[in-house]
Amino acid sequence: MIPAASQHVCGARARLLLLAQFIVLFHAVSVTAIAGSLTFEGVPFSPGSTIKANVPLSAQEKSLATQGGNTAPPNAVAMLATPSNFDPRKSWPVLVVCSTSDFKRQNRDDLVEFYRRVGLAEGWVLLAGDGPQPARNDTAAWRGAMTLAAIDALHRSFPGSNKWPIACAGFSGGGKGVGLVAPLLARNGSRVAGISMIRANEDRLSEGYSRVTPGAGFLTTPVYISAGRDDRIANVEQQYNVAGSVKRNGFQRIRIGTFHGGHEVNDAQTSIALRWFRQLQ
Repeated sequence: MIPAASQHVCGARARLLLLAQFIVLFHAVSVTAIAGSLTFEGVPFSPGSTIKANVPLSAQEKSLATQGGNTAPPNAVAMLATPSNFDPRKSWPVLVVCSTSDFKRQNRDDLVEFYRRVGLAEGWVLLAGDGPQPARNDTAAWRGAMTLAAIDALHRSFPGSNKWPIACAGFSGGGKGVGLVAPLLARNGSRVAGISMIRANEDRLSEGYSRVTPGAGFLTTPVYISAGRDDRIANVEQQYNVAGSVKRNGFQRIRIGTFHGGHEVNDAQTSIALRWFRQLQ
């Protein structure tokens, strides 16, 4: 005969096990329901995937796109990459990518080639905006217009995402371009939480701050500068000069990281930058 106390303990354990099973089942059903209902600008997708969508340009974005003699396209193209556990009801950090204009590269090319694997592993959503075709004159205004259109699509697709922190990353010429794009995003209401300038041999961030005037609060944005010790295109001295220029022009939180390598995007450096941006939030 089983004592009453033992029966009570066994019953409690059984109830706890049943409750745990219910919670796991509820979570699985909830995740499945979310995955089945996700759309980005009307395009269905599942967490962990990378998708493209045509997105409209606002009047402001069309005006920016035409600077430098360009013709505004009928739409922009946004690329979105999400982690496998993506749930838009939660807050996610967003990495916005700006590529170099060399070799007709699009922002989405750099997203896939340089940032996607590390960004997703670090728990970031990745976003890039481009024209349907490369611009005749690949200006910072063009890049800014297409990026703003992609961010607008993010906000329409996921209510509350206008409060998600955004970091901007650019390699080589993109490291210069991001210096103009990031202030533009801040001026338009984005919560810019970090700027990663990778192998940039000129300070365009100070110029962007002066031209776009996003407000004095923008000077507290953390800036991470990544330098390859064997880089012959943007050597270490030039990149330290960039850091010095950014600091002299009022930016308060600056880190520079070096690694043994040339003119390339280093995964470890990208991880360090993204973790630093999140720590400061």
